[in-house]
Parts: sequence; C-alpha cells; structure tokens
Amino acid sequence: MSESIPRPALAVHGLRHVYPDGTVALSTIDLTVAAGEKVALVGPNGAGKSTLLLHLNGVLRATAGQVAVAGTLVGERTLAEIRARVGMVFQDPDDQLFSPTVFDDVAFGPLHMGYPRDEVTRRVAAALEQVGMAGFERRMPHHLSLGQRKRVAIATVLSMDPAILALDEPSAGLDPRARRSLVTLLQQLPQAMLVSTHDMRLVRDVFPRMVVLSGGMIVADAPSATLLADAALLDSYGLEAP
Repeated sequence: MSESIPRPALAVHGLRHVYPDGTVALSTIDLTVAAGEKVALVGPNGAGKSTLLLHLNGVLRATAGQVAVAGTLVGERTLAEIRARVGMVFQDPDDQLFSPTVFDDVAFGPLHMGYPRDEVTRRVAAALEQVGMAGFERRMPHHLSLGQRKRVAIATVLSMDPAILALDEPSAGLDPRARRSLVTLLQQLPQAMLVSTHDMRLVRDVFPRMVVLSGGMIVADAPSATLLADAALLDSYGLEAP
C-alpha cells in the first residue's frame, strides 16, 4: 500500500499580476512551500514581495496562474476558507489590532467563523500561550510595546489554526531584546511560513530556505546558507550578508 503524499502548505503556479497602469508586479511565479517549511522571501524594494503575499489570501487577484493553500485554490468561492488557512501578519501590528482588548482581537477570527464561545476561549488561550502573551487578555493593545503588539498580531492569526503564516517584515522596528524574542518565537512555531524580510540575520537564524525575488521574478531559490555565502549574488540584488 503506497504512502499518501502530504499536500504542500502553498502551491503557486504561473502566477502573474499586472496592475491597472500596466506595471508587471509578478511574472510567472512558481513556488511550493511544504507543510512546516520556513521560507524567507527577500529582494530589493519593488521586487514584488508584498504583492506575492497579498495573493495568498485573495486580497489581490491574479492576472494569470493560480495559488492553492493546503490543496484549496484561492478564488471567489473559497475566500472565507482561504483566509482561515492563511495567517497574514502585516508589518505594522496596528493595521490588524483594532479591538478594545487583546482577548477581543485574538477572538475576532474564530467568532467571525462561527465557533462556539467555549471553543473561541480555548483558541484565544492557546494562541496567546504560543506567543508568550498569556495573562494579557484584558490589556488594551495600544498600551503594549511594539514587540508585544507584534506578538498579539501573530496570535490573532494563530487562533484560526492556519496552514501557513505569511509575515511582512516581522522584525522591523524592534529593539534587540524584542527581536531576539521574535526569533525564538518564529523558530518554535510549527506552521509553514513565507516571510518577506530585509533582515538577513533573521533569514540566517530562522529560515533554512531563501527565495530571492527581483523584478517580479524568482531569480534564486536555494538553501539560505548557500545563498548567504554568495557575495556576488547578494550584491547583485542589494542584499547584505548577515
């Protein structure tokens, strides 16, 4: 009896995105991320990193090609399911923290999906425990430090039990202590990750695989250790060795 092959957390095939003004933001992207795999998405500003992330949960619609999350194609009819499976975390946590308390923010997704109250409470407790913010349920998000707000923002998507986390510049603006805490958290989380970042030390410490995007195309995809040791490649795309 043959063993079943697990579905990838993310499968992108022939993805192309052209903005209304004719700008080609993505050109024929093919990318697969396995369940539990941690992948860093790097490249110069304007390379298309954020555009790619926004296709994962249907915020942007592909001009051509397709995106599948845990086997489900992103499309008009699957948006609710996809947005539960893709944990999108923006660079600025204030873009996704809008409720009076931490509990309310982390509970928003499960409540919106119709889970009963006891299941919502369980999910909130588990998500806050994962990010080291247990006990902060009644705190007001805007009274927390930036590092704490980023952790709560991650908890808001963990409460949905996503198949993949998509994070945009997660270490931006953090002081050294908060950054170290974030590194430890990302190392420990079991979900697959696709993370856009300019922080090459973060890539070295957390992400075994590195994908370089430039001009809307993937120009390199290899183990991070290999690409970080390639000084000529890093220089070509405006990246710095850690």
